[in-house]
Amino acid sequence: MGQGRPRELCCAASAGGHLDQLLALSDGWASADVVFVTSLDVAGNALRRQGSVHVIGECNREHPLRVLAVLLRCLRIASTERFDAVISTGAAPGLLMSLASKLFGAKVVWVDSIANIEKLSLSGRLIRPWADLMLTQWPEVAELYSNVDYVGELV
Repeated sequence: MGQGRPRELCCAASAGGHLDQLLALSDGWASADVVFVTSLDVAGNALRRQGSVHVIGECNREHPLRVLAVLLRCLRIASTERFDAVISTGAAPGLLMSLASKLFGAKVVWVDSIANIEKLSLSGRLIRPWADLMLTQWPEVAELYSNVDYVGELV
């Protein structure tokens, strides 16, 4: 990996609800060469049945040193895998993987969680300037932001 042809798609999400929402979109990448990036070993173990997995650890804004450690892992992965695109539903680990991959030329697709009914998530607001496609699952949220689209409920 990393030395040959770029991997097609990175699917990145925190373990739990964010990952569940991402996996609900799996019909969209059925024929792609997919690498999963998630935050916990237990989720990574389940995903290994579907393909390659990187477990990067949990982080959030309340633990800046963890954020830095996860960012460094994401940069290492992005520099070796050289994804064509990243799709993420969040949260912070998905954001960091999306940003790191963007630095190495990947397109970023962000699908904000269905739980965010009044405004974009913090991670969504942070990735928005760099996302190539930014989706919300609520028409009212799309109306609040430029370059955020609503195409219907996705998950």
